[in-house]
Amino acid sequence: MLVVYAAVALVAIGLGVLVFVLFPGRKPVADTAERNVEVHPSLGVVQQRPSLAQSLITAAPAGYAGWLEKQVVYAGRPIGWTVHRIVTCKLVLLVIGVVGGFLFVVAGGPQPLEVLVAIAISALLFFLPDVLINSRAHDRQEALKVALPDTLDQMTIAVEAGLGFDAAMAKAARGGKGPLAEELIRVLQDMSIGRTRRDSFQELERRTSVEDLRRFIRAVIQADAYGVAIGEVLRVQAGEMRLKRRQRAEEQAQKVTVKILFPLVFCLLPVLFIVVMTPAVLSIIDSFSSL
Repeated sequence: MLVVYAAVALVAIGLGVLVFVLFPGRKPVADTAERNVEVHPSLGVVQQRPSLAQSLITAAPAGYAGWLEKQVVYAGRPIGWTVHRIVTCKLVLLVIGVVGGFLFVVAGGPQPLEVLVAIAISALLFFLPDVLINSRAHDRQEALKVALPDTLDQMTIAVEAGLGFDAAMAKAARGGKGPLAEELIRVLQDMSIGRTRRDSFQELERRTSVEDLRRFIRAVIQADAYGVAIGEVLRVQAGEMRLKRRQRAEEQAQKVTVKILFPLVFCLLPVLFIVVMTPAVLSIIDSFSSL
């Protein structure tokens, strides 16, 4: 019973720490600065002490930190999801999993199965933030891919009606919803503060992993550099996007027969055999029992 109480208390403390890490309260600027600044009188300089999250990022592998930053960007930089907080949450969840698994093993006895379960739960808790941010990034990029053909059609119609490229993009962005409309609005905001169209679209290219959108961005940059008519570029790109969307739909339709094979074999056929063969088996059993 004592182990159960300790496990419950550990989970409560861990959840409290996790909530504090994910949703920290606002701290006074002066107080934060005083705690993070270190003065060296002999050198005559002021150095800022790295926070715990910054130290964790520095200790993490460079490739992993870059991948994590890229996933945060692809996810649209959701509120509360920064690289520092994700790494901190991973360590907090790992500590909760290790201590909770240790209590679980101690309570049930050091059985090999319980040790494996404790290790598996700790590993799952450690990689849970990675899975969540990767899933969110994937969903957002898929939404960009789905919305791209219709948005290009709207922009093409607006340009052919006499609007400029920026006005057509603004009309499609303000009339649409979802991640693609948000990204187009951000591009317009970048251009409104003085950035060139090339730089704004290159920043959009860094924020997406959708190859179709990247191809459209490169086409717009090249058209802007060489003076090609943007209406023709939009028309060609919109036609290609519609063709690719139809090809993706046909590909998904062809995969249905393969995907339905496993549920059919492992779920439907056994039940069908039971329904068909049960009366015959029962009659055979009755025949042999009457002998």
